[in-house]
This record gives sequence, structure tokens and C-alpha cells, in this order.
Amino acid sequence: MHLVYYDESGDDGFPSYASPIFALSAIYCPALDWRENFEIIAEFKRQIAKDFNLPVKLEIHTRELLLNKKPYAPLQLRDADRLEIVSRFCQVAAQLSLRSITTAVIKPWIRKSDYAVLDRALSYSINRIETDLRSSSANRFVIITDEGRVAKMRTTTRRMQKINYVPSQFYQGSYAREIRHLIEDPLPKDSKESYFIQLADMNAFLFYALAAHQTGVAALPRRAPAGLDHAFVSGCLSTLQPILNLKASAGHPHGLVLIPSCP
Repeated sequence: MHLVYYDESGDDGFPSYASPIFALSAIYCPALDWRENFEIIAEFKRQIAKDFNLPVKLEIHTRELLLNKKPYAPLQLRDADRLEIVSRFCQVAAQLSLRSITTAVIKPWIRKSDYAVLDRALSYSINRIETDLRSSSANRFVIITDEGRVAKMRTTTRRMQKINYVPSQFYQGSYAREIRHLIEDPLPKDSKESYFIQLADMNAFLFYALAAHQTGVAALPRRAPAGLDHAFVSGCLSTLQPILNLKASAGHPHGLVLIPSCP
């Protein structure tokens, strides 16, 4: 069995929205490797606590950390320190026994007024996880996410287990393929209590920044440190390459799934 952790960057509103991109990242970890992965991240948290005087129990929320917002601002970390923490987290994540998929909804490309952003992003993600795990003996999976998204995600996953249409790679149109390996409804967990949701949060922010640069529909906040540029984001994602499911989007070097597929 696999444990699948989700987090996002940007809001899922549409047609009214606060952010033009919604990036949803999944971290899926084999249950048998969960403890070893957990201990590696825990050691990383202890090390950065020593190196940067960062409280070991403080959640790593990447956007707030890099933009020096609460609760990080009172710690008076230098810009270089905050960038270094994220860079090290990427290096640690690349060593873990898990995989990651990110889907990004580019809202200015949407042409339907009733487009359900979270539903679409989650549907694409689950279909790719199901495909990736199909040949594995541990192909069952359960979803864990922040409580605020559970109700919407439950609606999507229940529908996909009954009715699920997947675009065909060989002809124009779709075919029915119900999700069969998902166990239970999505389960809630506070991100403060989960290293894996925090890792999904980091991936979501980095892919949001990448999608913003590549599509030109958004820019990083003005208070972003000077070092938080496209080169830094690309370097982080290159470091994460060993855990990225590159087959999720064959046309993208980091496997990022952009939806809709074109403007």
C-alpha cells in the first residue's frame, strides 16, 4: 500500500480567484518505507534547527518561509538562510523512497465558466498515480490531506470510483476507467503534524513558481528575496528529479501536468 499526501499552492477559486495558478502536489510513499523516510526528514529538521536556530517543531511552510512571513519573520533569518533551508530540503527529499506528481491549473487558459479547479487537478493526479502503481504489488493507496480540502476531495474520489473518463492517447475522445486501487475516503491531517504534507507543500510552491515563469500568467510576490528566481527554482526541481514522476507529462522536463493543455 502507498500513503498519498496532498498539498497545494494558490487557491482553487474560479471564475473569481486570488491566484491565476493552482498547483496541487502529491507525495506517494510506500507504507513499508514510511518509517525510514520519516526518520530521514526528522534528522533534517534537527540539523536545520541547530544550523539556523529554527524551532525543530516549527512547520516548514515554504511560501511563508521564503517570503519571511509569520511565523518566520520573528526568527530574523537572512534571505540566504531561508533559501538554503529550502535547498537542503530538496536534497533530502531526493534521497527518499517515494514519488511525486504535480498538476497545475492555469486559470487564464480556462474557457468554461463552470470549471471545477480542484476536481480537475485531483482527477488528473489520481489517474496518474493509479497508472504508475498499476504494475506494483503495493498498488493500493490512501489519500491524506489538510482538513479544509477533505469534503471536496471526497466528492471527486467517490465519483472516480464509479465514473471516470480518461483521455485516450491513441484516438480523439475518452474511455471509461474507474479508479480501483484507492482505499477509503481522503483522510484529514494537520500539515503541522506531517512532514510529508510539508514536502508536498514545498513541491507545490516550486512548481507554482515554475508554471508562473513558463506560462507568464503570474509573477512571484514583490517581497520575494532576490535569490528566489527562476534559476533557483529550476535548480531545486532538478535536485528533486529522482522522485518526480516524469511520465506524468512526457512533454515537460519535470513531469509537470499543465491543465488545460493549451491557452
